[in-house]
This record gives sequence, C-alpha cells and structure tokens, in this order.
Amino acid sequence: MTPLNQVSAIPAQTGHGSADSALATNRVIRNTYLLLSMTLAFSALTAALSTALNLPHPGLVITLVGYFGLLYLTTRFRDRALGLAFVFALTGFMGYTLGPILNRYLGLPNGGQIVMTALGATAVMFVGLSAYALTTRRDFSFMGGFLMVGILVAFMAGLGALFFSIPALSLAVSAMFVLLMSGLILYETSNLVHGGETNYIMATVTLYVSIFNLFTSLLHLLGFAGKDD
Repeated sequence: MTPLNQVSAIPAQTGHGSADSALATNRVIRNTYLLLSMTLAFSALTAALSTALNLPHPGLVITLVGYFGLLYLTTRFRDRALGLAFVFALTGFMGYTLGPILNRYLGLPNGGQIVMTALGATAVMFVGLSAYALTTRRDFSFMGGFLMVGILVAFMAGLGALFFSIPALSLAVSAMFVLLMSGLILYETSNLVHGGETNYIMATVTLYVSIFNLFTSLLHLLGFAGKDD
C-alpha cells in the first residue's frame, strides 16, 4: 500500500485508488473494533447471567456442535445482515458456556482474584498486541500456516488431555493456546491493516475467539497455580 504522504508523487488515478483503498481498510478496522466491543459486552452479559443463575455447562458435545454450527452460519452469511445476528448468537452462546467455568474458579478460596487477574492480563495482552500491529504495520501474514497447524495440534491435544485425564498435558495445551492466540491477534490485526481481511464480521469472530481462548487458558494456568498456594 502506498504511503499517504507519497500520493502526490504518483499518477492521479493510482493516487485515488490508493486513497480509496486506505479509506476502505480504515472502515473495516473501525467496524471490526466496534462490532468486537459490542459482542464482548453481550458475551459478558450472558456469562454474568449464566454465572448468577448457576447454569450447568452444556457439555463437550453440545459446546462443539453449538460453536462450529454457529461459526458455519456466521461464515455462510458473512456478507449479509443476517451474519450479524449469528455473530451475536455465537458470542452469546460462548458467554453462556463461560458462566459455569467462572463459577468453578470463583468457588476457590482466591477465585475472585484469579478471575480478575486472568481478565486483566487478557485485556493488557490484547490491547498491547493490537496496538503493536496497528502502529508498526508489520506484516504477520507469514504466521498463517504455523498458526493453523498449531491450533489444530493444540485442539487435538486438548481433547486427548480431557478424555484421558492428563493434567500435565492440559496445562501444556493452555500454555500453547496463550502463545497461539497471541499470535492470532497479531496475524488478524495485520490482515486488517494490510487489506488481507476485508470482512469485518469474520475479523470480529477471529479476534473474539482469540480473546475468549486467551482468557480461558490464562484462567486455567492461574487456577492451577492458585491451588498450590
């Protein structure tokens, strides 16, 4: 993308094209962060209700079916207004599944501190990583293949740790997800800056899932450390 301060040095048609491209990119970034803030607030509301009502966790099967089903519908209708409804359905559902998890940690002697520490660390990491990608404008597209493989491996390892009850593997998976989700935030923000992602609905979903997994992974790690205190 041609820097704005060099537009006058190139032909008028190219300059207009570059300016239009920059405006389109800025519009996608603005819409992404606006929708992300709204979905985070909605998800926090459903998580708070789920926690207050002490609702049971839907279980692994329903969680996976609900998540991937709503993700498919969001992707399917990403270019239509209906896609927005599915984004809120997806993030609301994930907020609901978070409620029982929060209740489990809040039941610990120092549970409130663990939850707030994980929440604060997630916010700091997201803001810091996003600001770095936005201000430096570095291209992190080279991380795409590594992140895809890493997330798949971590997901399968997480299922193995759950089915075979291996706490050490579960902790390793959480640590892997902290690193992978940090990388995914850099990758997706870079995609937005460089025009690799032009659909703000899909960008919102990617960033939301990154934040959700980052928070739950930090919660798991801090919760385990808190049990040893």
